[in-house]
Amino acid sequence: MEKKTDISVVVPLYNEEDNVARLVEAVARVMRPYAKAHKIAWELVAVDDGSRDATAAKLAQLAKKHPELMPVYFRRNFGQTAAMQAGFDHARGAVVVTIDGDLQNDPADIPAMLAEMEKTGADIVSGWRKKRKDHALWRNFPSKIANRLIGKVTGVRIHDYGCSLKAYKAEVLEDLHIYGELHRFIPAIAAQGGAKVVEMEVSHHARQFGASKYGIDRTFRVVLDLLQVFFFQKFLHRPLHAFGYAGMVSFLSGFVGGVYLTAIKLTGASIGGRPLLLLSVMLMIMGVQLVGMGLLGELLVRIYHEPKGRKVYRVKTK
Repeated sequence: MEKKTDISVVVPLYNEEDNVARLVEAVARVMRPYAKAHKIAWELVAVDDGSRDATAAKLAQLAKKHPELMPVYFRRNFGQTAAMQAGFDHARGAVVVTIDGDLQNDPADIPAMLAEMEKTGADIVSGWRKKRKDHALWRNFPSKIANRLIGKVTGVRIHDYGCSLKAYKAEVLEDLHIYGELHRFIPAIAAQGGAKVVEMEVSHHARQFGASKYGIDRTFRVVLDLLQVFFFQKFLHRPLHAFGYAGMVSFLSGFVGGVYLTAIKLTGASIGGRPLLLLSVMLMIMGVQLVGMGLLGELLVRIYHEPKGRKVYRVKTK
């Protein structure tokens, strides 16, 4: 979509009928004077993720009062990552700011994030909820462990991957496609293409209305997506290196076991009942399969890049 405005604020919403009006008003109170002072245009892209309450109806009413509001309605609940991607797809701003719909993020931090982006030349400014108002045991402690693990695995060390309040240059998001729970990994994914990521402290408020959508099952999904991000970061353009190394180790281990058993067999000993025989054969077969998977991966990489002329690099436009 052609960029026709300066700043897009993207907010995913799911069953937030008690918060949506307050959120729209809060964003408008911040962005209208900011836009007037800087002589820029802005919009609020609100994505209703198939809410089962009156969120969609209230969005439609608010759109009549707020010309900056652009509602997007899902036919059913697709998840926060899909809602975030839809927001990116519909956003027309040169800078895209994401924020949660539960009023725990403070829209008043947006001007400071934009100033930080201009000051540092960053492609992404990520919020850090240093003083979180969530439950210390069920939310804060697991979050700290997850952030350290994500930072160690991806190499992009920020304190708060889970904070939705972030500012992005639109060019960083153009070739970005997220799914699963990958919305929290956007800084790490963008950093793979050379994006500069900085972090700044932001305010955080306790949830006053509605119920949290986060459960323990989300933790397992995040771990699985972290494995995906790690693989893509290291081996996206060279899958044969990932599967090939493992395949070679497996095949050589089985081959060494086979040579050992052959030597024993030549001495006249029986090897038919030895578990090592079965293990050696299995390791060699697994090795061949892994190398084959790596070759298929290389073929898929070429199919992905070559027909549409996709590049394996990113050029900075500003």
